[in-house]
Amino acid sequence: MLLLLMLVVMSRGQGAPGSPVLLLRVDDAIGPASADYLVRGLAQAQALNAQLVVIELDTPGGLDSSMRTIIKAILASPVPVATFVSPSGARAASAGTYILYASHVAAMAPGTNLGAATPVQIGGAPGAPGAPPAAPSSDKKAPPDPGDTLLHKQINDAAAYIRSLAQLRGRNVEWAEKAVRDAVSLPASEALRLKVIDRVAADVPDLLRQLDGKSLEAAGHAVVLQTTQAPLIERQPDWRTRLLAVITSPSVALMLITVGVYGLMFEFMNPGSGVGGVVGGICLLLGLYALQLLPVNYAGVGLIMLGLAFMIAEAFLPSFGVIGFGGIAAFVAGAVILMDTDVPGFGIPLPLILGLALFAALLLSGLIGMALRARRRALVSGDAGLVGSVVRVTDVQATDPCMGCVQAQGEQWQAQCQTPLHAGQRVRVVARNGVLLEVSAAAEQPAQGE
Repeated sequence: MLLLLMLVVMSRGQGAPGSPVLLLRVDDAIGPASADYLVRGLAQAQALNAQLVVIELDTPGGLDSSMRTIIKAILASPVPVATFVSPSGARAASAGTYILYASHVAAMAPGTNLGAATPVQIGGAPGAPGAPPAAPSSDKKAPPDPGDTLLHKQINDAAAYIRSLAQLRGRNVEWAEKAVRDAVSLPASEALRLKVIDRVAADVPDLLRQLDGKSLEAAGHAVVLQTTQAPLIERQPDWRTRLLAVITSPSVALMLITVGVYGLMFEFMNPGSGVGGVVGGICLLLGLYALQLLPVNYAGVGLIMLGLAFMIAEAFLPSFGVIGFGGIAAFVAGAVILMDTDVPGFGIPLPLILGLALFAALLLSGLIGMALRARRRALVSGDAGLVGSVVRVTDVQATDPCMGCVQAQGEQWQAQCQTPLHAGQRVRVVARNGVLLEVSAAAEQPAQGE
């Protein structure tokens, strides 16, 4: 019985020779889509009884919230994780450096680099990287600048976070803090020499050969890897991850909101078709869902919504462009400040904003032109369109040949004439008295309202 128990314990501490290695690839900015992809990939590795997960990483950085979600999943994973910065020319900048430090194995390919992990200042406050320096003050007792205080808090928090990860994995703590405070970077060979990473490998098979027989601790128990002959399973992003990657692009989110509001506007202007309402509703909901996953500036969202509301109001209010073009200005201002971060990959290109504004201006000009043409057009409904029109007699009273019925504006009207009427005769409407039309004989010509 004791021997059986020892065999069970030993089997749990070793990766079985047939246990697979799961390969995940991230080659873009770290965001909600990549976080969802990696978290679900780690869960799948546990379900497959994999002995190792390899994350092939190439990223310029990303969102702090998504990065921390990924790191939490790595730290809690019972399957060891090896993050491999690959292929040559790839990088693990900013958020990628934290993920590399959090992994059980940190590896890089030749010609790659990591570092520059200083958090980007949110909102562009004074003291932020790239922000203009604050003006010098002669008052030595002046209170500290709130922007500087916020920046220092963010840097101190990030430095403490990466120090804790370095201590957990036994890597270079001092360099980790310098990467945050001084934004330094390292190539692969220097990173290996300074014990920032554990391995330099040419590719994934080379990395697996180097890791064969290595003992790692994951979720409180040791795992001995047997990766030389292990089957390698690559998990591609599924439709959910690809959809999330598309809609959480700030540019796409802005376009979805714009299309959604325009679709609803066209549905309200022409109810019954359903196309505008369905497409607009779906786009608006997807855009709002994307915004709640992104670090948005809610003042920007408010300005965008206000601008779109003004442009819609222009279609119903006779302001001749004042409200509409004010809405375009609000839309552009909101779009410029919408994304509350300078993280690579999460900005909105200015040409896209100007393109959407130009489209709105053209649409608005078209609506104003239609309104002006309609204003100059002669009325063709009501009394103004009825009096003077030529219509056809459809029936004549037998008792009074000067009384009958005519077809006008798609309706049957009672008509009275100074001369006898006959069916099929064309007459001109000269006046309306309630539901009675006064008509007179007209020359033979096509009648109106038939």
